[in-house]
Amino acid sequence: MSELNLLPLLGIVIVVFGFALRFNPLLVVCVAGLATGWAVNIDFISLLETFGEKFMNSRQLASFLLILPVIALLERYGLQQRAKSWVASIKSATTSRILSVYFIVRECSAALGLLSLAGQPQTVRPLLAPMALGAAANMHGTLPKHIQDLISAHAAACDNIAVFFGEDIFIAFGAVLLMDAFLKENGIAGIEPLHIGLWAIPTAIAALIVHLFRLARLEAKIHHLMNEFNQSSTVEMSEELS
Repeated sequence: MSELNLLPLLGIVIVVFGFALRFNPLLVVCVAGLATGWAVNIDFISLLETFGEKFMNSRQLASFLLILPVIALLERYGLQQRAKSWVASIKSATTSRILSVYFIVRECSAALGLLSLAGQPQTVRPLLAPMALGAAANMHGTLPKHIQDLISAHAAACDNIAVFFGEDIFIAFGAVLLMDAFLKENGIAGIEPLHIGLWAIPTAIAALIVHLFRLARLEAKIHHLMNEFNQSSTVEMSEELS
């Protein structure tokens, strides 16, 4: 039996230590790739060709970087303030209703494969969270910091949970194809991506029901926390006056 060669694992060690020491991630990954290529005796020119080929094949993954300056520019000119003021003009809008509608739309769009239709940087932070905060402020007045953080956290959770359970219904999603390949490699026949997508539907429906129930309770929790905050503020003011 030939001796096991552990040198190709050198790249993993470099990645772990590089990230732990908080070096530039791009530099760490490049050094790890070069070290791994050296360990498996790939010549330098071929290694550079591999780097270039993989970059060209996955260059569309970096397209999300173009969104960030656009969002920053919109926020600079008052996107969040406009979202808050627009929601404040709708008397029937509540935090739980806004988040519930977004959750339903996000999960359904993820099930259709439209994962980039919304997201944390392009929708939750500049639009959804300010709208939810505006609805709460419209009902309860100025919100303290801990309640603002609670609402913002629920807005972020809406996006994460909806995408997590909705994307598995889309049969061309990478994780679904990975599960299908894993099952076939291990001799489990008769399972197709369509079957995995269909079995993901009950889970997605259950997640929808559970999370809508949590969002319905959120409105009552905000009301309770605001009452506690107002009572404590009243007590503090009376103590200062006395």
